[in-house]
Amino acid sequence: MPSNAHALDSVRRDVTQANGLPNAHYTDPKTHEEERDALLFDQWAGLAVASDVPEIGDAKPVTFLGMPLLLVRSKDNTVRVFQNICRHRGMILVEEPRKIEGAIRCPYHSWCYGTDGRLVSTPHVGGPGQNTHDSIDRATLGLVEVRSHIWRDVVWINVSGTAPDFAEAMAPAISRWAEFEQPLYHGGANSRFNLDVNCNWKLAVENYCESYHLPWVHPGLNSYSRLEDHYNIEEPGTYSGQGTLVYRQLKGEDGAFFPDFADLSDKWDSAAEYLAIYPNVLLGTHRDHAFAIVLVPQGQGATQEQVHLYYATPETDETLRAQNAALWKTVFEEDIFVVEGMQKGRNAPGFDGGRFSPAMDGPTHCFHHWAADRLSERRSTLQAAE
Repeated sequence: MPSNAHALDSVRRDVTQANGLPNAHYTDPKTHEEERDALLFDQWAGLAVASDVPEIGDAKPVTFLGMPLLLVRSKDNTVRVFQNICRHRGMILVEEPRKIEGAIRCPYHSWCYGTDGRLVSTPHVGGPGQNTHDSIDRATLGLVEVRSHIWRDVVWINVSGTAPDFAEAMAPAISRWAEFEQPLYHGGANSRFNLDVNCNWKLAVENYCESYHLPWVHPGLNSYSRLEDHYNIEEPGTYSGQGTLVYRQLKGEDGAFFPDFADLSDKWDSAAEYLAIYPNVLLGTHRDHAFAIVLVPQGQGATQEQVHLYYATPETDETLRAQNAALWKTVFEEDIFVVEGMQKGRNAPGFDGGRFSPAMDGPTHCFHHWAADRLSERRSTLQAAE
């Protein structure tokens, strides 16, 4: 058990008395490994987006915390996630994104799999010219599928297979944005970008949760959607974030604007909300567009932020889409020095995790409390099994 175990009690105090997660949760390899299992593998974590494989037969290899996975849109138009390895000798099946025209063929010994994961061909497995063998049961040697679910185009996975059903686990978030349970259309190539940041993935969540930093880190955004126009959002155990009462719809020089999502309540005429769905997905919704950010840990001190923008209709103005993506990219880039600075700061010996502003940092404390709860539960389970 990591030496910082006792510090979790401090994290789980009321926000007026709590400390944040201490240094080890950002710098210690053993704690990073523990968090991989407790916070990411045991939960519904974001892996990618379904729009990464838009057409039947599309396949994209993805590495998630060292695990080689394969995102595939099968012939029945279902997006599935498999371990990207052959059941024969563990060879990587797909190295680069591509279209699967027939079967997924292992480049080593040509064992072949359908896009639904079934093992369909085992050439010469019984000797030259013998493509079957009594001991090789194809029905039990299909690709290993990882439990997955798609919501708001995000492909969520539960590696351990032990999390509650997605609809149950995410019920509070689904209910909160019930009005937006309608089609989302990815904006295409000019509506996706990646940001590589030198910080632990949790710091990106923590920063996204709160609006406290707006006046100093996002002065342009704060000039019209001010700090005082924002409110905290906290749903213990599931998500936290912020909302604004002042959303300014983007318009082009020719007066063009994005169509609204259908049948929204009046609230959304001027409001917008931004939720960090635990553990690693950041969502934003507005009357006329939405976004999803999947935080992909690249190790203990590095994260790739995969950003995707969506609209209410399949056809929107290309120039305006590009302008919108550029605006959001600027906002998200403004946060990089903050999260990287906090990562550097976690190398200061004796830092106790810091304190929270009870008025402004509630959403971030909510995330810390969730992480401490999950870690404590896992430690208790492991202790009971000893």
